[in-house]
Amino acid sequence: MKIDLAIEKVKAHLTEERFQHSIRVAETAVKLAELYRDSTEKAELAAIFHDYAKYRPLDEMKHWIKKSPLPKDLLHYHHELWHGPVGALLIEAEHGIVDKEIQNAIHYHTTGRAHMSKLDKIIFLADYIEPGRKFPGVDDVREMAKKDLTKACWMASRNTINHLVNKGNTIYPDTFYAYNDLTNQINGGA
Repeated sequence: MKIDLAIEKVKAHLTEERFQHSIRVAETAVKLAELYRDSTEKAELAAIFHDYAKYRPLDEMKHWIKKSPLPKDLLHYHHELWHGPVGALLIEAEHGIVDKEIQNAIHYHTTGRAHMSKLDKIIFLADYIEPGRKFPGVDDVREMAKKDLTKACWMASRNTINHLVNKGNTIYPDTFYAYNDLTNQINGGA
């Protein structure tokens, strides 16, 4: 799918603020893909679509989770986690995007997962560090993103877990799996 068409399709489903966020994530993802020698085309498309399902009605997202091969335990966690996995399904159902790398990058952009591909890491990180984000620790992750993709993802994962723990929220298992796997990667193995 051409990027102009993707932008048009996404814009219809997002608030203006969330649309601008998606544009910034795409710009950040392209820079990261260039830096870490990955497909800029896939990074840009995945980033544009990463929040595609963000504002879908909860009943619609529940329906997709229940009728698809998605893990049903998603329904036991905060609905903010649903839009990635559901969005990965919707880009295929509504736009014929069947590229598994793009689908996975969208699916896991919020939680991360063990054994993330380079594209998974790029979208996970681009969503976290895009220039509109302002929260404690983000500048340190931005600086690390210029030097080490895996370590920057590890920092983002650690910060996310700490934030959720401090708020007393539940944490989806994939987030822990991502953190543990990234820890092993930066420490040279288990």
